[in-house]
Amino acid sequence: MQRQKSILSFLKKPEISSGGKPLALDASGEEIKGTDTPPEKVPRRIFADSRPSLFSSIKHKFAKVDSSKTSSSHSRLSMDNTFSLQSLPLKFDGPEDLGNGYSVSKQLNEQNVSNASRTMCPEGDKGYSFLTTFQDDVLGPDTPGMRPLVPRLKRVQEGICNFEDKAVFSLADNRKRAKLQQASNVLKKNREEDSETISKFEWLHPSRIKDANGRKPGEPLYDKRTLYIPPDVLRKMSASQRQYWDVKRQYMDVVLFFKVGKFYELYELDAEIGHKELDWKITLSGVGKCRQVGVSESGIDDAVQKLIARGYKVGRMEQLETSEQAKSRGSSSQDGFQVIQRKLIHVLTPATTSEGNIGPDAVHLLAIKEDDLLENGSTVFGFAFVDCAALKFWVGSISDDTSCAALGALLMQVSPKEIIYESKGLSKDAQRALKKYNLTGSTPSQLNPSDCFGEALEVRNIIQSNRYFNGSCDSWHHILDGVVHRDLALCALGGVISHLSRLMLNDVNRNGDVLSYEVYKGFLRMDGQTLVNLEIFNNNADGTLYKYLNNCITSSGKRLLRNWICHPLQDVEKINSRLDVVEDLIANSEIMLHIAQSLRQLPDLERLLGRVKSSFQSSSVLLLPLIGNKLLKQRVKVFGSLVRGLRIGMQMLMLLQNHEIMTTSLSKVVSLPILSGSEGLDKSLTQFEAAIDSDFPNYQDHNVTDSEAETLSILMELFVEKATQWSQMIHAINCIDVLRSFAISAISSFGTMCRPIVLPHSKSANSFTETVCPIMHMQGLWHPYALGENGELPVPNDIHLGGEGSSYIPGTLLLTGPNMGGKSTLLRATCLAVILAQLGCHVPCEKCTLSVVDIIFTRLGATDRIMTGESTFLIECTETASVLQNATQNSLVLLDELGRGTSTFDGYAIAYAVFRHLVESVNCRLLFATHYHPLTKEFAAHPRVKLQHMAYSFDRTSKTSSQLDHKLVFLYRLASGACPESYGMQIALMAGIPSSVTEAATKAGQVMKEMVGESFKSSEQRENFSTLHEEWLKALLSVPRTTEIDFDDDAYDSLFCLWHELKRSFKQIG
Repeated sequence: MQRQKSILSFLKKPEISSGGKPLALDASGEEIKGTDTPPEKVPRRIFADSRPSLFSSIKHKFAKVDSSKTSSSHSRLSMDNTFSLQSLPLKFDGPEDLGNGYSVSKQLNEQNVSNASRTMCPEGDKGYSFLTTFQDDVLGPDTPGMRPLVPRLKRVQEGICNFEDKAVFSLADNRKRAKLQQASNVLKKNREEDSETISKFEWLHPSRIKDANGRKPGEPLYDKRTLYIPPDVLRKMSASQRQYWDVKRQYMDVVLFFKVGKFYELYELDAEIGHKELDWKITLSGVGKCRQVGVSESGIDDAVQKLIARGYKVGRMEQLETSEQAKSRGSSSQDGFQVIQRKLIHVLTPATTSEGNIGPDAVHLLAIKEDDLLENGSTVFGFAFVDCAALKFWVGSISDDTSCAALGALLMQVSPKEIIYESKGLSKDAQRALKKYNLTGSTPSQLNPSDCFGEALEVRNIIQSNRYFNGSCDSWHHILDGVVHRDLALCALGGVISHLSRLMLNDVNRNGDVLSYEVYKGFLRMDGQTLVNLEIFNNNADGTLYKYLNNCITSSGKRLLRNWICHPLQDVEKINSRLDVVEDLIANSEIMLHIAQSLRQLPDLERLLGRVKSSFQSSSVLLLPLIGNKLLKQRVKVFGSLVRGLRIGMQMLMLLQNHEIMTTSLSKVVSLPILSGSEGLDKSLTQFEAAIDSDFPNYQDHNVTDSEAETLSILMELFVEKATQWSQMIHAINCIDVLRSFAISAISSFGTMCRPIVLPHSKSANSFTETVCPIMHMQGLWHPYALGENGELPVPNDIHLGGEGSSYIPGTLLLTGPNMGGKSTLLRATCLAVILAQLGCHVPCEKCTLSVVDIIFTRLGATDRIMTGESTFLIECTETASVLQNATQNSLVLLDELGRGTSTFDGYAIAYAVFRHLVESVNCRLLFATHYHPLTKEFAAHPRVKLQHMAYSFDRTSKTSSQLDHKLVFLYRLASGACPESYGMQIALMAGIPSSVTEAATKAGQVMKEMVGESFKSSEQRENFSTLHEEWLKALLSVPRTTEIDFDDDAYDSLFCLWHELKRSFKQIG
């Protein structure tokens, strides 16, 4: 009964008091007489007709109305609907707050309101007007499926309004009230966030954004660096707005900080980046009351470095004057406010930053220009790259094939932070190479297609007219004359110059040094894939050759070490000179200790010199208020640190100069400028030290006055006059750091290290009696950093290939053995020993003698590159093609499991043909690891091939007779002869494949062997007489039929091999 009274009190019609406020209803006099379900099509009458209720507003959905009574029904329904919503008094003296962030404006149409009042309130209540909605729906249940689709936002708003309307009643369900209030708060918050994240500028909307030429994103020539702003919009902007957008529309790819007073602000799209990357809150303020985030002057440097580290380009628009200066100048905008002049001073990118924590690695910006110039279809690339921190440019060119192996070598050597190239100026092969080595390089590259680099003549005129490279140690004309394809290289250099000019870094262009760069010429050639396969710079684990050798102390020494590793020497005299220095350092521990102590005190001299050279002529930035004083303070610190560092380096060099190590070995590797005497650098450095002590005693934190600024400018100008000598001195210090690192690697090694004996290139033979393979003898070879799980040393092995002497030694090693037996480790260790030897390091051997290697080729591992559309077998064939096209007699070739990416028969056929071509046509030093055991039968009798395998054994402790149950033990020792099997079933068990599966696989293997048993038997006979012997015999039989003796090299090789076979056979008979 109490529940019925509560419902009745809610449904009773409100009475109107004299004060105009609705009163709460009282249901004490009414009672509900039953709760039975009403009969179909007959509405159940709960109240009399004179008592309207909420149910009346929906009862038409449950009953069919007679058409003759439509008019009266509609009238009654309209009357009933006056109470379907809470009445809302409309007062027109001001906006009425509805409690949910919205208001009803007083500017409503009074006529419509009065009409609504007459319709809704036929009784003539003139003090109130009611708002309602009428919906003429079809008859039927009011289910969600029958209702029209209403957006969720509108439903929440209506729910909030209903909640506010019913607030005067006593609601029983407080939880519903709380939920509606919570929805109200969420709606307010979402609307505030929407207003902060949606731009008020239509031309910034993603669907309407265009570049300066009116092109939309996705169109072929769309330039993401520019933005189109309608001219009428620009005219209506305030002066400060135009200042910002005039610059921003040309630098849409740059996060642009706008200086306002003592703050730096980001607007619109840049504000989104600041909110996302730096967690700054977006507000509606700034120029034009747009979306804005900001940071104070004290935090701008840190913010810029964070954004650059995350790959963004960052620019700063600085104030050229203070507000007082602007007022005194009398300038004002259209709205009467004083306009402070501002200017974009520079743009920093990940590849052009020269300050902050950029680390010891070189930071390069690379430009590439491609052209098909050669008649044989080869591609030529001109390139130029710059290290803005060191203020050095390099230019060069390379010839390449469709594999883009040389381009890969360039990318791996330079490891650029950014790569720029002409739009549609690179072939698909080159673009694929960029993506490929971007994935495998040590640092990511940001590809920036530009419009055009310009022609060579145009670039030459730009350099001359703007007086670029005035600070270069050598004339840039002379440097370019040494480049093979100089016009192509000059175009690439023009791309770098243009890019730096756009970034407002013309000081780098004016004061930079131009140097030539050789990717291969004069050095041991390793293409990009070889650097990846040998894991020279990066690895999934910790071990790389660079990390193994990197005992350098200075940052500039680490950069030089990387350059040396990319360019091992071929000149035997230079190799031995480096080895002499390393041995002298090992023998003189006191000198090494003194060198280490001096190097630890040195700053990055190379970059400090670059900053001094780039800043002594850039006086325009110093005129900026506030920032000028800050820059002067930094320059004093940089210059003072450079002078102090050079003094430490000078003392070290003079000590070495007086030591016998300089007279015996170091002078052959390091070229020093004149240090002592009246013309020496020591006297000049003393004068600069005296000037620093007198004028800037506290150079680390010195506030510079106007007079001191002039003094600093003069000192820096005098210092830069001898920039060439300072650079030579710094390079000598870097060389000493690297050579000391080589000595430390030899001393601290866990295993035996020795000085290699390096011999010149082998000369090509003119007759078959002199045909020999270049020598490579390594005794006790071990991998320098592939240590065991507990730190134990790898098992040493002996490699003997090629060479001259009384007994002929084959130059090819055909290597077999079980999976995981150590074949790949042995191949890599051999290559690393060669690289170390030609770098001038001690090698991980007991003894090492080798002829100089000109090219190292590798085909190791099985990988695919789905993102570049390259399958496993395609990668195998591409790498193999590069070997077959470029290998020479002095090359070292490593092929590991060639042919496994395709069917067994195709793979074996390719492996056979490639192996035979390299053995008989190239005759280079070859290490060929395979699981195709018929190859060992086919080439067992070949005089140029040696068969060896990685030794193994079985653990016989188990009592089972099955070989599959015996544990396979890897000995990692190189043994003579071929391995009969690869023991894949044992490896499968070790990997966790169920024994039931491996047993079934073993039975299937036995069936296959029985099916092809005859073929196996015939292949066993190939050890004594192979297809090679057949061809040799045919060549011998063809000699009597030949009227004129005109044999080619292949015929001589065949006769030579047959001679060796006959000689071996006679020895066996004897």
